[in-house]
Amino acid sequence: MSEKMWLDMLPLKTSYEQTLELLEQLRLERGAEHPDYKMLGEMISDCRYVLEWLNSGRRPGNRRGIERRAAYQREQLMDPIKMQIFVSPPAAGSSSRITDSERDRLEQALALLSSREQECYTLAHGCCYSLSEIADMLGISKSSAALYVRRAQKKVTEWIGQEGQESKKSRS
Repeated sequence: MSEKMWLDMLPLKTSYEQTLELLEQLRLERGAEHPDYKMLGEMISDCRYVLEWLNSGRRPGNRRGIERRAAYQREQLMDPIKMQIFVSPPAAGSSSRITDSERDRLEQALALLSSREQECYTLAHGCCYSLSEIADMLGISKSSAALYVRRAQKKVTEWIGQEGQESKKSRS
């Protein structure tokens, strides 16, 4: 937003703040028995909504801005069978079959990742998107996408390696 536009909005914000104070005072004076009590409450709510929007620059109630929406619109559900490629080849055995225990190990490994790492890792390895496509979808740089994928790959590989060692120890 340009500097001039922001300066033009200051009187608007001040006006809404004054109106809010006036409405709250009027509502207190009239009391709950007055016929306009409910309407005054709605007007107060509307003023607070507008002030929150003016202060934050975003629609009130939204947890994330519009710049993050594309990631959710492009989210794809994935079949667990396709998730087989996340398991390292020596641990996976045949690529056409994945056991329930291997599926559980994979889910546990993915649970260790941050939400952003999961998104990038799943898009890169599960959906075969390029790093530039992932970056465009998530609104991040290509180098950030590569970093998230690398971190996720390292965590998954380490976790699966640790699980393999623990299962060998329990068998002995």
